Amino acid sequence: MIRRFAVLVACLAALFGAPSARAQSADASGTWLTQAGDARVKVSKCGGGICGVIVWLKEPYDTASGQPASDSKNPNPALARRPLIGLPLFSGMQPSGPNKWSGQIYNADDGNAYASHISVTGTDTLRVEGCVGALCGGETWTRVGR
Repeated sequence: MIRRFAVLVACLAALFGAPSARAQSADASGTWLTQAGDARVKVSKCGGGICGVIVWLKEPYDTASGQPASDSKNPNPALARRPLIGLPLFSGMQPSGPNKWSGQIYNADDGNAYASHISVTGTDTLRVEGCVGALCGGETWTRVGR
């Protein structure tokens, strides 16, 4: 009798444990290191989708001015002065499939926003892709500080 109960508990644990493992791996929330290793982005749930904000930079200061790195490539002069740390990268990032979100991503390197798709590809990997017309590219980010 005890043996059957133990088998039942093991089966239930496997049955109920599997979805939570999948849910964890599909969760984009957390802090991610960009592929180049030059920035960390905190991703969190917001408005039914996800948001991403720069929380760390490898080089947080402009080497020429000694001032905190700013959004200097932004064509809007008022926005060009905002600091990169705290800068929102994602806008309108809504679910578009299992473990996938679509919306816009901001590229501080050129001051433009692009159509983007983000997908969780593993427990500690996030694929971030952006497109300009038919030309697309992407990189894989790695989860930090789990």
